[in-house]
Amino acid sequence: MAAGPNIGEREREILTAIVETFISTGEPVGSRMLSRASREGLSPATIRNVMADLADGGYLEQPHTSAGRVPSPAAYRYYVEQLSGKTQLSQADAGIIQDSLQGVTDVQEFMERTSHVLSLISRNVGVAVAASGPKNALEHVYFSRLGDQKVLAVVVTKSGLVRDRLMRLDLPQSDLDAAARFINENFRGWTLEAVRNEIARRLEKERSEYDRLMSSVEQLYKQGVLSGDESSQVVFIEGASNLVAGEHDRQRLQELLKALDEKQTLVELLGAYLDAKQEAVRVVIGLDEAQPSMRNLVLIGTPARVGGEVMGSLAVLGPTRMDYQHTITAVSYIARLFDKILNETE
Repeated sequence: MAAGPNIGEREREILTAIVETFISTGEPVGSRMLSRASREGLSPATIRNVMADLADGGYLEQPHTSAGRVPSPAAYRYYVEQLSGKTQLSQADAGIIQDSLQGVTDVQEFMERTSHVLSLISRNVGVAVAASGPKNALEHVYFSRLGDQKVLAVVVTKSGLVRDRLMRLDLPQSDLDAAARFINENFRGWTLEAVRNEIARRLEKERSEYDRLMSSVEQLYKQGVLSGDESSQVVFIEGASNLVAGEHDRQRLQELLKALDEKQTLVELLGAYLDAKQEAVRVVIGLDEAQPSMRNLVLIGTPARVGGEVMGSLAVLGPTRMDYQHTITAVSYIARLFDKILNETE
């Protein structure tokens, strides 16, 4: 591919018109069509010359059976760079989003509803990940004896996530209550990884001092009551069926749906492309570096913050032929709403 033409005002307008026309119609775009819509009254011959330059620069591709051209990934990247970011979300879409998220009080519920509303508004795949690990500080734990050798452990984090685990242990409720008090009084506000590390240290150094209490804590610790959070982010995905209509290669569709079904793949995908330091919505065209089966997809996403602290991420996955401005605006709006709603509920 050539390095690309020097994009002047005329080339920019024609390339923008080709991208927007193709997004709208799905049909290869010809010079006559552009000539009829040209504000400058450009002739088809003039437009053909510009299109030839754009094709030489790698911005346009020509389907085998058509005289028209379609945008290349480079064209979409250029188009996205030119978007102003000043477009307002329509009142109808804003209403749909607000209605969908009304009454939300925690991160997990927000993310679950967000995946749905992003899919609904973009007509693509909505993905939301509630972050775990460093940002999931402990709020409190609770242990309940359910019967012979059965204990239910409930862990609540400050981000609003609730995790429960059923364990095989033979401890009386009084010992479970003492262990819960010990963890809550000593470790509230600590990250779960830090809690595990400190408990392991105390088990080695302070066993004799705590004796029965530490014996109970040790049994709960070994059952993994505070483990598994760093690698098990809560992932919500909706709208995979939206990709079926646009993908006619059966084998590739199966690969794609399989990748979407593997939650850890999505966690890694968003982790690879969404930097916690970024402020603006990011658009990534062509995801083959991170996931070969998604090579023809676009990711439009952003970290989700509460008071500057990253609590997860939200994104839309869809084909290169999508309404970029509309989707970027929706993702940005929901991210701002995430911060506002969850700041108010804290």
